[in-house]
Amino acid sequence: MINLEEEGQKPIRAVLVGKTDDRVVSDEDVVRELASLAETAGLTVVGSIVLRRWEPAPKYGMGSGKAEEISSYAKELEADEIVFDFEISPTQQRNWDELTARSCLDRQELIIRIFAARAQTREAVLQVELAKLEYSLPRLAHTYAALSRQRGGRYGTKGSGETQLELDRRGVQDRIILIKKDLKAVRQDRATQRKRRERVSAPSCAIVGYTNVGKSSLLNALTGAGVLSEDKLFATLDPTTRRFTLPTGKAVLLTDTVGFIRNLPHSLVDAFHATLEEAAFADAVILVLDSSDPAIAMQLETTRAVLGEVGAGGEPTLLALNKADRLDEFTRSRLKAEYPEAVFVSAKTREGFEDFTARLDALLSGDERLYRVPASRQDLVAAAHREGSVVSIEYEDDAVILRARTAGRLAASLAEFAVPDGHEGEKHE
Repeated sequence: MINLEEEGQKPIRAVLVGKTDDRVVSDEDVVRELASLAETAGLTVVGSIVLRRWEPAPKYGMGSGKAEEISSYAKELEADEIVFDFEISPTQQRNWDELTARSCLDRQELIIRIFAARAQTREAVLQVELAKLEYSLPRLAHTYAALSRQRGGRYGTKGSGETQLELDRRGVQDRIILIKKDLKAVRQDRATQRKRRERVSAPSCAIVGYTNVGKSSLLNALTGAGVLSEDKLFATLDPTTRRFTLPTGKAVLLTDTVGFIRNLPHSLVDAFHATLEEAAFADAVILVLDSSDPAIAMQLETTRAVLGEVGAGGEPTLLALNKADRLDEFTRSRLKAEYPEAVFVSAKTREGFEDFTARLDALLSGDERLYRVPASRQDLVAAAHREGSVVSIEYEDDAVILRARTAGRLAASLAEFAVPDGHEGEKHE
């Protein structure tokens, strides 16, 4: 007799399918990230196949022979699911399900599963549900064995009847519209919170980077925030903002953000725009990389691409290579040569924190400029002392001659009073 409790706890076995044109990279490296995603989703990886030669075909995305080979391999390993590291269309997904008699999903659906399992706040739940519904909408037809079922309707109202598929599609579309309205309200609330933070007169800095590079660990080490920090992909979905005081006494607001990943589904990029826009509105960005990861160049490329998508590609950026405690001397020297502008840090051992905070202070202080501020705008002079770095100051009858390093909102507020280049030495009347 089957023990239902034990049966319910039986791990879901998965076979991974990746593909590459690179003849040098190993099979293990091709599916390494997919394997991490699968394990984060609670799957047990029992095998993998990497396609190095394949002919794209409409039915399976590859030739029938290769599809049969993958199906037989999954059956041999008694796998419950087949996970593809590339997108498969709704039609191809149905064909794979029928061929293998197993659940078949692509990278996008796997990531949505992980987000759904980790969403805690109302905002995150809404964002994940939106991505899930938009992904499932074109796949609704595959959930019905017969599309001819009719329900409701009569002549003169909705015709002779609507299929269950049409009713469900309309229900999903209505739900999507409702969620988007709710998310619009969430973004308005976040904008209100952002305005409150701006009144604090402290510059803001977003901590961004690839998933699992240690962003939350870095925030915790700097501020004692107590943010959940796990050695898993997408441990953080909701932004957390904490106040941090630099050694110079200047306060800065640090915001932890959701991690990026290669081929992050556009539906998730769109859904998490309310979260990701924290980077777009920040005065500066701390771009964190895992210095111990062989794919560090890909991490940087992916992160910059996603930042560009959300309009945060032009902010002043501090590149931080985290997990420096794991590096040997050879790797450290190589990375120094490849990323000369980066600072090496370790959230675990606090290595490099002194250099990191000094570099962050300089980044937020901005460029040195000369300003002629009207005597009536003492608020800007006070802001320069509080948020910037004042180099020198002279008082005239109707103005304050201020030389200071400024950035972000402070620089924008002082911009109209900046003395043009080449006129710094002129006597002020």
